[in-house]
Amino acid sequence: MLQKKVNELNELVKSLDSIEALNFIADKFKGKIVFTTSFGYEDQVITDMIFENNINIDVVTLDTGRLFKETYKVYSQTLDNYKKPIKTYFPQNEAVEKMVSAKGPYSFYNSIDNRKECCTIRKVELLNRALDGVELWITGIRAEQSQNREGMTFFELDESRQIIKYNPLLHFSFEEVKKYVKENHVPYNVLHDKGYVSIGCEPCTRAINPGDDFRAGRWWWESNSKKECGLHTH
Repeated sequence: MLQKKVNELNELVKSLDSIEALNFIADKFKGKIVFTTSFGYEDQVITDMIFENNINIDVVTLDTGRLFKETYKVYSQTLDNYKKPIKTYFPQNEAVEKMVSAKGPYSFYNSIDNRKECCTIRKVELLNRALDGVELWITGIRAEQSQNREGMTFFELDESRQIIKYNPLLHFSFEEVKKYVKENHVPYNVLHDKGYVSIGCEPCTRAINPGDDFRAGRWWWESNSKKECGLHTH
């Protein structure tokens, strides 16, 4: 049933630009739609589209407790710039305390299982709470970000959560994203100017070199271009 709805939505937005599509789905999924931002380039573009056009879509963020200070700075700048609310979700303190007490603050470097455990506690559980009761989830995914995201469509079915996911910037190039930010004077994370393209938690993110895979700076000690944290499943 949901897959049929996904197919119908993909047909309906074919002739719409990103802002028109956001307005369309905001009306169609009133009160049951959310956009999650991590304040990277792509998410800042979508935030600008939503806030500048007064589109009725809730914007939320997941604060893992391990973010860069630069991320908090652009978070604050975004609030000051648009004067719109962004709801914040934090990890459950009991789960974090248990993990860190048992394994230390950098257990994620020791194994993929440990890294996924940390991602689950600090990110996935928060997202699941943010999406509780929601029918459509908006993300900043772009197809060229990784091999795992090629071949995706604007609307996808997140089977594990049984929710529809919308990727409005799916076919934007990185240059188009940066152009939008510059032309519209959108606040952005200054780490992007230092070679960081995909920005997550500070211990798990580093700058990349020209020509590297877009996700090469995330969990760089793991040799797999299809690395994900569990927020997005395909």
